[in-house]
This record gives sequence, C-alpha cells and structure tokens, in this order.
Amino acid sequence: MDFHVFAATSQAIGAYLDEHALPERLARLGKPLLVIFGEEDRRWRSSSAAEYRAVPGARAEMLPGLGHSPNLEDPARTAVPLLAFTANHAPQGD
Repeated sequence: MDFHVFAATSQAIGAYLDEHALPERLARLGKPLLVIFGEEDRRWRSSSAAEYRAVPGARAEMLPGLGHSPNLEDPARTAVPLLAFTANHAPQGD
C-alpha cells in the first residue's frame, strides 16, 4: 500500500466513524461483544474502551503492557479472554 492509498483509507475510516461511532453501530447488531484493548495502544486511546458501555452486554478487556495489536504482541495472553468469551457464547448443541 503506497502513501496515497494509506492516506485515502485513513480519511475514509475517519469519515465513516464520524458519521456513527463504532460502539453505536455495534449496539444495533444485538450480538455478544468482546473488545480487547492494549493499554499502551498509540493509535486509539485506551480510555475509549469505556465507550463500548453503550453496547448492551459488551465486555471490554484491557491488556496492560500491550499496544495496538495485542494478538500479535502476546498471542497467549490475548487468547485468555478471547477463549473465555467464546466458551460463554458458543452455540449450544441439540
């Protein structure tokens, strides 16, 4: 991806989120939600995790010492809340 494509993509994402915030969009879906934040994220403020309270039943996990990509930075630690969440929301068999 060259710089011009990156810049255009970033502007489009900004316009999309300015129209309706992501938590507002997700609340409409009525699905279980787990949001995982790295406390040291330099792209998004970790305090924005609180905005997901607008989504009924949402759970936000803050992972200390990790940045924007916790799944790449520490996959094992990121897997803990992810696996717990999926275990609690797995479809039940007949």
